[in-house]
Amino acid sequence: MTEAQVFPEEEAAADEDRRASKTPTRAPGGGRPKREVPAREEIEALESFPGIHPSRIVVAATAQDVEAAHAALAGQSHVGFDTESKPTFARGEVSQGPHVLQFATLERAYIFQLHVPTAREAVCSLLESTSLSKVGFGLDGDKTQIRSRLEIEPRAVLDLDTVFRDLGYRKSVGLKVAVALVFNRRFVKSKRIGTSNWSNRQLNESQLLYAANDAYAAMRVHAAIATLPLAGAATR
Repeated sequence: MTEAQVFPEEEAAADEDRRASKTPTRAPGGGRPKREVPAREEIEALESFPGIHPSRIVVAATAQDVEAAHAALAGQSHVGFDTESKPTFARGEVSQGPHVLQFATLERAYIFQLHVPTAREAVCSLLESTSLSKVGFGLDGDKTQIRSRLEIEPRAVLDLDTVFRDLGYRKSVGLKVAVALVFNRRFVKSKRIGTSNWSNRQLNESQLLYAANDAYAAMRVHAAIATLPLAGAATR
C-alpha cells in the first residue's frame, strides 16, 4: 500500500479542530444547556467543508492492502466510521449491504469492499474490537445490516448524535448539522452518488470521495468536541 503524501496545512487544521467548539453555557439551575440547530437555509449559505484530500484515501484493493490498512486502523483508539450499500428501489426488496465499509483517522481514510479477499475478516476484526471506538452518525441502520450480512455484533460504536444531545441540542444532529455547528462549514453530500451502485467492484472517484468523507468528517467532529467538558466522557 502506497503511503500518502503529508500536507502540513491539514495537520494544522487537525490541531485547530480541537479548539473549534466553544463550551456551551449551562441552563439555569445547573441542568443541561439548551441549544437549537441552525436552519437549513443558514447551513446552505456557509462555505463548503474541504474534506479529505484524494491522495489520503487508501483503497484496500488487494489482500496485502487489506492487511496494511487493518494494521494502521487497529492501532488507533478512535476512528470515523460509516458504510455504503447498493440502494433498493423495489417494494419488499431486501438490501444485500453493506458493500463498502469506510474508516478514517485524522490523516487517512480507508475503504474496504467486501468482495476483496480477506476484507471480510479484517473489517469483522475492527468492528468487534472493544479497544477501537468507531464514531459516526446515524449508525443504527449500519449496525443492523452488519449483523445481517457479517453475522457479528459491532462493539464500541458511538453515535455522535447522542453526544450532541448531552451538549443540549434538542433536535437530532446528523453529520451535516454537526459540521455546521463545529466548523461553521457546509458538508456537501450528493444524493446521486449516495444512491449509486456501491456493489460495483470498481468504485469511481466520486464514490471514493463520498465514502471517505463520511468517515473523515465524523472523525474531525469527534476530535473537535472530545475536549469539551460535557462531551469528554461520552466520546472516550
